[in-house]
Amino acid sequence: MKKLTWSHAASYGLILILLVLVLHPFLWLLISTFKTEQELLKYPPTFLSDTYILSQYANVWDRLPLVQFFKNTVIFSGGVMIFSVFLDSMAGYAFARIQFKGRKVLFTLVLITMMIPFQVLMIPLFVEVYKFGLLDTYTGLILPRASSAFGIFMMRSFFISLPKDLEESGRVDGLNEFRIYWNIMLPLCKSSMITLGIFHLMNNWNDLLYPLMMTSSTDMRTLSAGLAMFVGQRTVEYGPTLAASMLALLPLIVVYTFAQKYFVQGAATSGLKG
Repeated sequence: MKKLTWSHAASYGLILILLVLVLHPFLWLLISTFKTEQELLKYPPTFLSDTYILSQYANVWDRLPLVQFFKNTVIFSGGVMIFSVFLDSMAGYAFARIQFKGRKVLFTLVLITMMIPFQVLMIPLFVEVYKFGLLDTYTGLILPRASSAFGIFMMRSFFISLPKDLEESGRVDGLNEFRIYWNIMLPLCKSSMITLGIFHLMNNWNDLLYPLMMTSSTDMRTLSAGLAMFVGQRTVEYGPTLAASMLALLPLIVVYTFAQKYFVQGAATSGLKG
């Protein structure tokens, strides 16, 4: 019993240390949003402050159209999440369960695209969107990211883990491939789809370079691109930048809090098998 008690205490102590290490940057960000600019620039930096203010949030609200930025970010990241999860799951099902000529070669080409840095594709992608007249539009933001190689790979890994008897029973009942995917397979991969959706939401919500490249007007800026307005050539306004970053982070925290159960299940059940 004594060994068991000490082992439990050591486990709880280790978990507490890891919790402090993980939460420390978020707590530092939260507390820093209530500090003055002089306090933020003080060296050596301090975790707590003698005085706290709310003017940093008021400054952000007065100087930036935050409501419009939030709207653009929700439409962009939410639209990409919905379209990409749906298309990635369809492609993943096709690569995992449908036998067609060139399937392995095509899937290998999809995986190869994961190794190409976005910086290599920036100029061709910009020219393509410009030629279609989609710059500075929601369609131009969402369409190029309507599917992803990582999402296809993840959903394929999940569909491979399902027993083949499921689709065989559907074929016996006379269902075509789309009905098998929609009525049988899709309800089973809810946790994996939510997990993939969270990945897409976080990546696009926090993305700076892509929306900055695809938009030119302030009315179409996303949160990350809008925060760049506080960064000048020689100066950085740390207080408003931190306050705006905190406001941009809160929706992701809320989403993950409610979806963490499905996130863990999806990460565990997908297995990312080859």
